Amino acid sequence: MSEVSRVVDVPPDAVFTVLADGWLYASWVVGSSHIRDVDEDWPAVGSRIHHSVGPWPFHIQDVTVVKAVEPGVSLSLEARGWPLGAAAVELTLVPHGAGKTEVRMKESVVGGPVKVLPDAVQALVAKPRNTEALARLADLATGKYANRKDAQR
Repeated sequence: MSEVSRVVDVPPDAVFTVLADGWLYASWVVGSSHIRDVDEDWPAVGSRIHHSVGPWPFHIQDVTVVKAVEPGVSLSLEARGWPLGAAAVELTLVPHGAGKTEVRMKESVVGGPVKVLPDAVQALVAKPRNTEALARLADLATGKYANRKDAQR
C-alpha cells in the first residue's frame, strides 16, 4: 500500500466539491487521460466514471467505481485500467486548522498482473504519481473555492 498526504488551504467541503465532480477526474488523477461519461448519481456507491488511461492512441478504456462515500469526509474507489490491473483508492479529508484540510490518499493494488510486484516496487510508482495527483487536486479545490468566495461577495 502507498499513502501520501497534503494540506490544502481550503475547508473539506471545497475539496469534496472537486471529488464529487466526476468530469474533473482526469484533471487531477495522473494517468487518466479522458472522461467519456460519468454516471448521473456520481459519487453515490456503485456509480462509475468511464475513463481512458494512458496516452492516445494507446489508451485503455475502463471505469472507476465508488465503493464507499461520506460526503465531505471520504471517498473510496476502485480504479480500473485493464489489462494492467485495478487499485483500491481511499481519499480522506481531515480538518487541519482554520479553513484547511489534510487530504490523505491510500492506494493498494487489488487485481491484475501488477499485483505480483513486491509492495516496495508498487510504492515506487504509486507514491510520486499520487503526490502529483494531490497537488493537482489541491490546485483545483483552491481555485474553485476562491471563485466561489468571489461570487458570494
